[in-house]
Amino acid sequence: MRVTLALPRELGQSEVSRWRELQEADPALDSPFLSPEFTITVGELRDVVRVAVLYDGPDIVGFFPFERHPLGIGKPVAAGLTDAQGMVRAKGLPIDPRRLLKECGLAVYEFDHLVSGQPLLDERHDRHPSPIIDLRGGYEHYTDILREHSGKTYKSTLAKSRKLQREAGELHHDYATTDLAPLHTLLGWKTDQYRRTGRTDRFAHRWIVELVERLLATRSDSFAGVLDMVYVDGRPVAGHFGLRTRTTLAGWFPAYDTHFAKYSPGLIHHLAMAEQAAANGIEVIDMGRGEKEYKEKLKTGQLEVAEGRVARIGASAGIHWMMRVPVRKTRATVMANPFLLKTADKALKTYGRLRTVLQG
Repeated sequence: MRVTLALPRELGQSEVSRWRELQEADPALDSPFLSPEFTITVGELRDVVRVAVLYDGPDIVGFFPFERHPLGIGKPVAAGLTDAQGMVRAKGLPIDPRRLLKECGLAVYEFDHLVSGQPLLDERHDRHPSPIIDLRGGYEHYTDILREHSGKTYKSTLAKSRKLQREAGELHHDYATTDLAPLHTLLGWKTDQYRRTGRTDRFAHRWIVELVERLLATRSDSFAGVLDMVYVDGRPVAGHFGLRTRTTLAGWFPAYDTHFAKYSPGLIHHLAMAEQAAANGIEVIDMGRGEKEYKEKLKTGQLEVAEGRVARIGASAGIHWMMRVPVRKTRATVMANPFLLKTADKALKTYGRLRTVLQG
């Protein structure tokens, strides 16, 4: 196997077409975060992005997109933002992970959403569920499952939707709009949510805002940014920005106007989004790793992603282990313990409230 390195913008149309062909041949890779358009767009904004192109003789047999950081530390493209990570390769292609790292000039590759079936994966890595809404049987079939397994949630959401319309006005859903104005409204809600809950505001980084804007403008049969908003009497109430392939919509940035919180606008929106997504050929909505109450209420299945690292022997790998692995293990311990998780979440929200007061 021969490996060459390229900047994303250096990939020609033949390479991009081959990438897409390999991706669409393996259902495990059906995530927009693994699409060539995502890597190329991030590469326009971040000079640390590289793509390893794998050859078997004259034939391209794989692509490994990554970010290269100091000390040879490798991370997924747009690390910290993506819900699916890994390489796109011909099925069954044998890969020596450490040789691949060497060819890429990496000492370590760390990940937290590595998809299944990856040659980078081994038994030491932690596995986590990634909840999905399965729409392969259509929206009505999905709601039949909700009635059976989450009947109280489904009925109460419909009741709150009717109450919202009685008290505030007619409900309107705008699916797959390309307008920047509602996008910025959504990002404003999301920033407020991050601050309210004590989390880091991702949209304080200009490149992330620009990335979302560029992805919204990207549109093809195999990849697109998808923005959809629910309005009541013309006023935006809840929305979501995500990415899609031909058949998978990746949940990414959902948010809502807290003035309407008593109506559960997020659940109302997700049901509306699922209905329109199914009508537009989407078969799976991947809500992403993470224990959120709304995901538990809406899911009808789950995928699996992994967290860990692959490393070559060396000083850089040792430094990285000392800096990252104990922290990751501590976080995993907290996430696995309901009491510790509740305590940590409460502390973050308290911090968020204090920060909001201090910032005026």
